Amino acid sequence: MPPQSFKEALSKKLTKNQLALVPRAFDVVGTIAIFSHLPDELKKKETIIAKTLLEVHSHIKTVTKKVSDHQGTFRTKKVRVLAGQRTKTTTHTESGARIMLNIETCYFSPRLSQERMRIAKQVKDGERVLVLFSGVSVYPLVIAKNSKPLSITAVELNPDAHKFALENIKKNKFEEIITAIKADVQNVKLKGKFDRIIMPLPKGAKDYLDVALKYSKKGTIIHLYVFTDKTIFPDGIIDLVKDKLKNIKILDTVQCGTASPSKIRVCVDIRVKKS
Repeated sequence: MPPQSFKEALSKKLTKNQLALVPRAFDVVGTIAIFSHLPDELKKKETIIAKTLLEVHSHIKTVTKKVSDHQGTFRTKKVRVLAGQRTKTTTHTESGARIMLNIETCYFSPRLSQERMRIAKQVKDGERVLVLFSGVSVYPLVIAKNSKPLSITAVELNPDAHKFALENIKKNKFEEIITAIKADVQNVKLKGKFDRIIMPLPKGAKDYLDVALKYSKKGTIIHLYVFTDKTIFPDGIIDLVKDKLKNIKILDTVQCGTASPSKIRVCVDIRVKKS
């Protein structure tokens, strides 16, 4: 009988002390597993751990380890392949949309799938949607797949992410709905106003609220993502937004992830009262 779990399979290959150090969780993007951390004590066992994961989970074809934090303008991370296919590109399925990306050159978190669907469900028929910092166009694809917007405009500066976005829009057959633009959000030139604006860059999006307001009208909904200390949530983040924006109403504040033991990712849902 094959082992029933990853830990059970490893118990035959590691000591009890080593087994206790193996992380309980890992991310899976498409067919690639990503360990965010493996202790130094397990360095000589990394290949064994990775190969065992492949044996237990047949849908996983590549096992990797994160070797740097998210960094740089595009918030990307370095990873190292530990076992399996020597690739960092995969196709991930989320909420009916198929998303191709390179896990090292493009920012993507599978942990935000429920949050992306939360936003998609709010989109009303016929809305014009703008997604700033759109990456490989995950938000646009999930919205297009699960609601009926008139159009979605996606703005992204990372050339690799933009390349994948164009491929993803074509493969999902949303060319008539989603327009991907490679540009700096601060300098992008767009036509008209939007009913909904999504800003999924928690590290820095608040500094571009002037851009969001430029393309807003009365009634526009802005979804602003920020990192904040959990001790000041939600009042502190509400005060921060109100200091930056006037003539708005805070509709909701939603915790949608953690960045560290003390820092959380939050989405602030905002309605513009005046354009």
